[in-house]
Amino acid sequence: MASSDVMPSAKSPAKITVVGLAMLNIVAVLSLDGPPTEAKYGLSAAFFYLFAAAFFLIPVSLVAAELTTGWPEKGGVFRWAGEAFGARWGFLAIFLLIAQVTIWFPLVLTFAAISLAYTGPQATVDEKLSGNQLYVLLSVLAVYWLATAIAARGVAAFTRIAKWGGIVGTIIPAAALVTLGAAYLVSGGTPQIQLDRGAAIPDLSSLNNLALAASIFLFYSGMEMNAVHVQDVKNPDRNYPVAILIAAAGTASILILGTLTIAFVVPRGETGSTESLLITFIDGLHWFGLSWATPILAFALAIGVLAGIVTWVAGPSTALQAVAKAGYLPPSYQATNKNGMPIRIMLLQAAAVSAVAVVFVFMPSVEAAFQILSQLAGLLYLVVYLIMFASAIYLRYRQPDQPRPYRVPGGLAGMWVIGGAGFVASTLALASSLVPPSQIGVGSPALYLGLLIGLAALIITTPLLLYARRKPHWRDPASEVAPFTDEPRDDRSGGTPTRRQGPAEAAEADADE
Repeated sequence: MASSDVMPSAKSPAKITVVGLAMLNIVAVLSLDGPPTEAKYGLSAAFFYLFAAAFFLIPVSLVAAELTTGWPEKGGVFRWAGEAFGARWGFLAIFLLIAQVTIWFPLVLTFAAISLAYTGPQATVDEKLSGNQLYVLLSVLAVYWLATAIAARGVAAFTRIAKWGGIVGTIIPAAALVTLGAAYLVSGGTPQIQLDRGAAIPDLSSLNNLALAASIFLFYSGMEMNAVHVQDVKNPDRNYPVAILIAAAGTASILILGTLTIAFVVPRGETGSTESLLITFIDGLHWFGLSWATPILAFALAIGVLAGIVTWVAGPSTALQAVAKAGYLPPSYQATNKNGMPIRIMLLQAAAVSAVAVVFVFMPSVEAAFQILSQLAGLLYLVVYLIMFASAIYLRYRQPDQPRPYRVPGGLAGMWVIGGAGFVASTLALASSLVPPSQIGVGSPALYLGLLIGLAALIITTPLLLYARRKPHWRDPASEVAPFTDEPRDDRSGGTPTRRQGPAEAAEADADE
């Protein structure tokens, strides 16, 4: 998971090839902590992966590219929503991005803790350790605070970890997983699921089946991160969509094949747990006499999680600090350390993550807690995407003359079709996330729904209250976040505040000169 608000990138004079950009996007999106849950669907999981790729992944990528090139100023979704609907919506969007990633951290870190448990020499001991709540909690806290320490050292430190950790901890294990699945079937292994045509069609009549499917949308989040590279591609109007299609096909293929590998190897009643990915590696490697490689792959998975966490610790915190300096949070949250990192915001987030981790790990049903928190994180992120799609469509009307080096193909109709498809798909996914999944016991459906809606309402209300209580003196005069087009801004020469010119007015002024 990643975002254009999260990883600002300096433009390179060198051109990125279509294949190169496709690979950047695959690395940005791909993660192996999700397929164990979707393996419960068996062969029909492919349907949901393909549906989400067509109606969510591709629209996100194309729409984000237009927004990034049209409004390249700092802020990402804060900038886009603010330009479209005003500063309140921009602040809400960036706050929800921070909130959802704070909830997501303990979930993915639990995956890292279990992976580390399986690096021991004895599988039975590893399995017992992975189920020990105190071990899981201590591992979650250790990895997160380590990631925070690395991120606090600055951009150079965390980008190196992110680059090599992504290759070692995600790409290589993903390739190994897909290879094991193919080899398992070719060599005569018995699949644990049905492989007939009927099994490939999901039962869409049951709302319960859609709850887990909604989470697939979040497996694809992050493709917007590399939208900043759209102008680094030769002939972007043609080549950028091609790169996105390649990335979408590659990401979906790896996730589908990885999910099916787990479904092939692990009995259906045991899929869905975080351990099922490790069980797949253990059983698959044992099948081929390569059991010695299991600890290596488990350690690599943990490294991949650390790499992702470091990126997300640094990115959203930096984005929120920039917004804070624009006057949306008190000056105490605007401080940076000697490396230019927003240390106070990072420490506040670390404290929040630690609190969520304690609650999550010691819940009576960790699986139910995992499902509730993951759906809450997904719900919040989908609200951010709804704001993004709505902003892109509305800005075609509100600021039609704003230069956009890259535009969604098809003119205004194309934006409605592509942005509208993403908006509708996100809405359906959000609605589906409110339905308790039948595959996982979450207790009382009413309690499940009440917790989701109540927590979401509390989180959404918080930034609205903060926005209402903001003070003029909170704004740092050195803030690099430019006012929105329709906002007044201070004249640094001491004159009367003036309204920022729109693009059409600026063009007329240039012509007059």
